[in-house]
Amino acid sequence: MTITFIANYLTLHQIPLCEAMYREMGDDFRFVNTEQMEAERISMGWGNEKRYPFEIDLQQVGNLIDESDIVIIGSANDSLIQYRLKNNKPVIRYSERILKEGRWHMLSPRAIKNMLKAHTKHTNKRVWLLCASAYAAGDYGLFGAYWGKSYKWGYFPKTICCSEEQLFEKKNNTVVHILWCGRMLSWKHPELAALVAKHLQENKISFHMDIIGDGELKAEIHRQIMEHHLEESVTMHGFLAPDQVRSYMDRADIFLFTSDFHEGWGAVLNEAMNSGCACVASHAIGAAPYLIHDGENGFLYRNGDTQQLCNQVETLVKNTSLCRTVGLNAYRTIADTWNADVAAKRLIAFCKAIKHQEKAPEYQDGPMSKARFLSNHWYSKG
Repeated sequence: MTITFIANYLTLHQIPLCEAMYREMGDDFRFVNTEQMEAERISMGWGNEKRYPFEIDLQQVGNLIDESDIVIIGSANDSLIQYRLKNNKPVIRYSERILKEGRWHMLSPRAIKNMLKAHTKHTNKRVWLLCASAYAAGDYGLFGAYWGKSYKWGYFPKTICCSEEQLFEKKNNTVVHILWCGRMLSWKHPELAALVAKHLQENKISFHMDIIGDGELKAEIHRQIMEHHLEESVTMHGFLAPDQVRSYMDRADIFLFTSDFHEGWGAVLNEAMNSGCACVASHAIGAAPYLIHDGENGFLYRNGDTQQLCNQVETLVKNTSLCRTVGLNAYRTIADTWNADVAAKRLIAFCKAIKHQEKAPEYQDGPMSKARFLSNHWYSKG
């Protein structure tokens, strides 16, 4: 069996999955780059100089896409799979949500026309959807596409495995350490990190917060920190390389993830959970409903509910035993289930089943378990 994975380019968050696929399949697995990575992403540390044995460029592809047993396509032009669609050859789409701006956009005549042509018309063919967002199945489902053919997926950064003692030895902090990191854009809501810090200080709760990132809101966040006299408890670091960010995750007790519905997946959640952080995340983030079981391996707050966010962080800061238990459960979620090795084995098993038109394996949770239609407003916990 041959599997070809097409995307715009190979990213840090796809490399572990592709390496796992290659370990299982050898040269029967190929990854096709269709374009060069943008300079901005390279400057952010997303680029990699290494050339992998499974990696080829579009110019080298020949008849590979048409002749492979299975083709997985992410961010790439649909013209590359027209032959397969026409001839009912297996295609697996890999997608984040498509209605990040709001599901009312489905009412656009242009959106309806494009979706019917590219997706809905093929819904009874041998085409399936890997959902790199908990909201993807619902977005596509609104157009009548991939009902019963959508599966939980995501991005799979490098997973680090260690003992419980090793996991927490770097978190031997005198006060609870909280971390926020990301590009400082409006839809990532870095101002909520400053708001949490203000709440803790006003309630005379000891903590230290690190804020990592750069962007258009950086000056405003710095202003808020100074205005509320938070500089002794909050440190702003600016942009740091991915490995440096990961070292801060390893030391942090709590990780804040405050993005809204514009966050397609959010691989920092995988990484922070793998580092044993007790994560407090907006329910709007694509990865959050898949990775977090609320109150067990992390906490979800209703997007926009700042009081709930502050209360959840306060609970974790005050109850260090709970914080550690949640962090350990988070680590186990990634180490045991949501990682590249598990995802690759399950995906290969699925591909073998659809190649031979057999019943696919079923899983209760994790990669390749069935994805359900999820409303934007599904989370209503007060």
